[in-house]
Order: sequence, then C-alpha cells, then structure tokens
Amino acid sequence: MHLHILGICGTFMGGLALIARSAGHKVTGCDTGVYPPMSTQLQEQGIELIEGFDAAQTSLSPDLFVIGNVVTRGNPLMEAILDQGLPYVSGPQWLGDHVLQNQHVLAVAGTHGKTTTSSMLAWILQDAGLAPNFLIGGIATNLGISARYDPSQRYFVIEADEYDTAFFDKRSKFVHYHARTAILNNLEFDHADIFPDLAAIETQFHHLVRTVAQSGCILYPKQDEALNRVIQKGCWSQQDHFGPGGRWTVVAGEADMSRFTIMCDGIAQGEVAWSLTGAHNASNALAAIAAAGHVNVPASRAIAALSRFSGIRRRMELRGTVNGIQVYDDFAHHPTAIQTTLDGLRKQIGTRRILAVLEPRSNTMKLGTMAARLPQALAQADYIYCFGEKTGKHALGWDPEQVFRDSTVPARGYADLDTLVQDVSRQAQPDDVILVMSNGGFGGIHEKLLQALEQIAAQAVS
Repeated sequence: MHLHILGICGTFMGGLALIARSAGHKVTGCDTGVYPPMSTQLQEQGIELIEGFDAAQTSLSPDLFVIGNVVTRGNPLMEAILDQGLPYVSGPQWLGDHVLQNQHVLAVAGTHGKTTTSSMLAWILQDAGLAPNFLIGGIATNLGISARYDPSQRYFVIEADEYDTAFFDKRSKFVHYHARTAILNNLEFDHADIFPDLAAIETQFHHLVRTVAQSGCILYPKQDEALNRVIQKGCWSQQDHFGPGGRWTVVAGEADMSRFTIMCDGIAQGEVAWSLTGAHNASNALAAIAAAGHVNVPASRAIAALSRFSGIRRRMELRGTVNGIQVYDDFAHHPTAIQTTLDGLRKQIGTRRILAVLEPRSNTMKLGTMAARLPQALAQADYIYCFGEKTGKHALGWDPEQVFRDSTVPARGYADLDTLVQDVSRQAQPDDVILVMSNGGFGGIHEKLLQALEQIAAQAVS
C-alpha cells in the first residue's frame, strides 16, 4: 500500500512514516520547511519528501492519505483531497488500526516527562532482551532513533500525547492507541489553544482510562489531584502507584538526584547512578521501572539498565563549552517544566551563575495563558533573557518586559535574535551556564551563542 503523509516532519508523523515503511508500505510525505533531524532520518530510510502542500500531489495516487494534526482546512492539498473524495485518515487512527491492534502497548501520558519516560521504558525493555517497538517524540542516545517497528515483536512503547488527533477528530491522540499498560505521569493545564480548562483535559484522560482492559494496568502518582479526579470518574483496570504514598518510591541519595535508591513495598530494589539529574528524572525513572514490572522485567534489571541510560537529545543536552562557559539545550516550555529543570540544574552546579534564555514558543505560551507564572519558574536563574517575535507565526500575545517587570531576577525581553545573542555572550563569564529553553529550533541560537563566545575569547587573547 502507498501512503502519502501530510505533515511528515513532525516528530509523531515522522516516526509513523518510519513504522509504516518497516511494515512494508511505500511511504511518501510532505511538509512545509522540510528540516532535519527528521528529514535526514526519513531520507536515510528512502522516504521521498516533498516541500509544501501543493494540490498537485494528488497525482501521486496513493492508496491512502495520512493526515497530521498540523493540517487545517484551507490547506491546498487537503482541500483537493476533500474535493476529489480521496481516502484519508488521521495518523493516530491509522497507527491504532493497522499497527497497535496486535501489540502490548505501553503508553506514557502526562503533561511533562512523556518523551523521557518513554525512552527510559523502551531502553529498559531493550536491555532486558524484549526488543520493543516504539514511537517517541525525541531521540534517546541509547536507542539512536525515534521509532522502530518489527511486527514479530510483542511490545510497543509509545509517547501518548493528549493533543488533538486531527482537524476532523478532536479526541486526544492517545485514545487510538489501545494501551494495556498506561503511565499517567502527571496532569496540569496545557494546550490552551484547544482546551478551555483543566477539566476538559481530565475528560480526555478519562477517555484513555476507559480504553484500558481489565487485565491492563494504570500507573499514576497518588499525590496528583487532577489524576485522582480522573480515576474517580471510573477505572476498570489494575492500578499501581508511584511517588510519595505509592508502592514505588525514591529514597534520595545525592542532592542533585544523580544517585538514588528505588523502593517497592518498602523494600530497597537497588540504586540508580547515572548522568542525569533532577527530581523530575528520578520520578520518570520510577514510573518506567514500575511499568516494566508489569511486563515482568525485574526491578533490579530495570535499575541496572537505567544506570546506563544517557539521556535524550534536547533534554539538558550540552551543546558546547567555550572558555569554561557551558551552553545547554533543553525542551522545557511549560512553567512547571522550566522550574523543575532549573531546580535540577541549580542543585547540580551550586552557586555558579545561570543565564536562562527562554523562547515561549508553544501555542499555550504564545497566548500568554501562563505568562504570569514565568518569573517564579525562572527564579533560580541569575539572568533571564526572553525572546518573542512581534509578528509572524511565533509572535507573542504578551509583552515580556511587562511580565518580568517585578522579577527578582534581572530580566529583559527581545524581539531580535542577534541582539539577544550579543547580550548573552557579553554577559557570560567563565564557569557560567547558559541554559536555552525552547520546544523549537530557536533560530539556531545554540551555534550562534557558541560562535559569539569563541569570538569574544579570541579577542581577549589577541
């Protein structure tokens, strides 16, 4: 079967393309601004990529058009598909109907930590010899790719996003996945562009709970009030709990959580010692270990695997060091994630200065729904640089100068990227940490910062 995928360079749709190719289908796809790393990953697999959504692509005559949720009405190709009565389906539904039906699906849902926890879980299963299939919104260095599929293998780990499925299907993506083991990591308000309030997201999470079989298992932290409300609406599956008050808990070791002990039913299972830091990653590890236990991976084996887990690209990824100044890239784009990331970094580096560079790029952050929380979320930084375009696709609907007016940390807003780079690089001193936070490419800021720092260091020598 020939599938033509609209929106193929997104992390989910790109991963789906790799899976479809592994399932034996011919795959082509299109997107605007076809860009790496996904474009490179797809081209290496022999998948033809077309720039843009020209209506002439209907002449490819695929058996089915697979639609990503970036596609809206008014899209020229989508309008041609509708006008000509051509067959189409959403990406999540195609995956659920044609790939996941015969798999034991381990789904990882939640506002934060989905990519990291999914990667940890897939790595644990791989290390245990279970050769899992997976579709994850990032690339773990241990796994080397964002998606993998072998029909002969039983287990499938998937990052279960609550964002809507397509313009014609406003259910959350995860209702299509038929999860048998479901991690509900946490639940906060997000995606203000499609959900009016937290209660609306809780409804979608309950739809996920309703799809889990009685013999399946739902794992969640007991202390999360929103998730408790979700479960109280009705749950027909086994339940397991991690975190404070749960069956699976963490005993802190090092202050930065680079080393900690896993407990189950009050009995020590072993110690995780890894390169990651932060209480959030310890919690993610706990969830992954508990979920792996549901498919009979011993906790001791899972702990040993995580001690060799080396992280996710764009999750506190060190991009370079110049003159003792480290430049990190992190995906944090929600106030809670930003605060958690900074807390972990502060515990790791002590009193060294943190120069926090933020691009509020998600739809929720651009709308300004959570802008008032940002000064507190960034309070552990020493300097704050907030970037937001005034016009265009990623324009902010709020003024950073106003939001950070009463910040206890020196803060400044920018609409020009080059000016921001110049100011950050001039402020930076040896032993500083520059933490860049964005869920987009941020105009290649990491390389620009490193180049600017190298120029300053060269000038100082000469």
